[in-house]
Amino acid sequence: MRRARLGFVGAGWWATSNHIPVAMRSGKAELAAVCRLGAHELARVKNEFAFAYATEDVDAMLAEVKLDGVVITSPHGLHFEHARKALDAGMHVMVEKPMTTNASDARCLVGKAAEVKKQILVPHGWNFRPYTRRARELVRGGAIGTVRHIALQMASPAETLFNGKPYPGTELNMFRPPASTWADPLNFGGYGWGQLPHALGCLFQIADVVPRNVFAYAGRSSTGADIYNAVTILFADGATGSLSGAGTVPMNSRFQVDLRLFGTDGMLLLDLERERLELRRNDDRNEDFHIEVGDGRYTCEEPMLRFIDLCLGLPVVNEAPGEVGLHSIEVIDAMYRSIVSGRAEDV
Repeated sequence: MRRARLGFVGAGWWATSNHIPVAMRSGKAELAAVCRLGAHELARVKNEFAFAYATEDVDAMLAEVKLDGVVITSPHGLHFEHARKALDAGMHVMVEKPMTTNASDARCLVGKAAEVKKQILVPHGWNFRPYTRRARELVRGGAIGTVRHIALQMASPAETLFNGKPYPGTELNMFRPPASTWADPLNFGGYGWGQLPHALGCLFQIADVVPRNVFAYAGRSSTGADIYNAVTILFADGATGSLSGAGTVPMNSRFQVDLRLFGTDGMLLLDLERERLELRRNDDRNEDFHIEVGDGRYTCEEPMLRFIDLCLGLPVVNEAPGEVGLHSIEVIDAMYRSIVSGRAEDV
């Protein structure tokens, strides 16, 4: 069986602890090329994972190696540049969250992918779970009628990340999460860029809503990065929404993602911490979807496996396409502008 030839741009903590090992274990991917800065670090990655080609120059990699897809896990502010170059080179792209750091760049990537007929996949891990698929079927199938209000909360055990301290549990990884990525507000650090795309990706996969206007406040960590977010959203069809983010869940606790959609015919609740999906309708035709114990925990194997299948041309569904990433970035971009301006900002 042919294997997908993958290139990796950026090979730090998350790529070497998740994406590259998952690709290796799949048996369906060839680790054809890797690009990252730092000659010593690059050599470690090349030798540990037996990459055929390694360079610090992304342009050289894209020009010299025949690839089916490129996985981008470089620092947040470089995602757009690297993804655009990979699309221009005619490759499928898996680009880590946040897809870009402003909405115009996200729109550019979506347009470019359509132009070159290639896929963008953003690894929103929860999007690939069966309960998210069922929630999408219900909401987009009209089970709650027209969506009129959305309440979305995400909270994470990530206080050390956003305060620029070493993240517990990563001591044995090849690399540890760098403070420059997570805790530097001048380098797209903060809870909005670092965590909210998870929850927003889930929302925009489930509900067919488009953000139009955003107002926000933020609470700061010791480094000045946002670690709390309080956001109000107006959607294009007049629906309203509230988005809450908090990065100070105790380390001995789970991620919290709680999504509640209120429509003209009922409501839907997806609570990943307590692992429940509930449909409640005005006519009492309700549904409780069973979630296996442990399935609400965050894992990110499915996006990598799905991306490999897309690169192989298999008939699979991309459950976190560029359009989902785009709407997430539209909200976050406007959120940060509102925090600075003190007024509501249009998407």
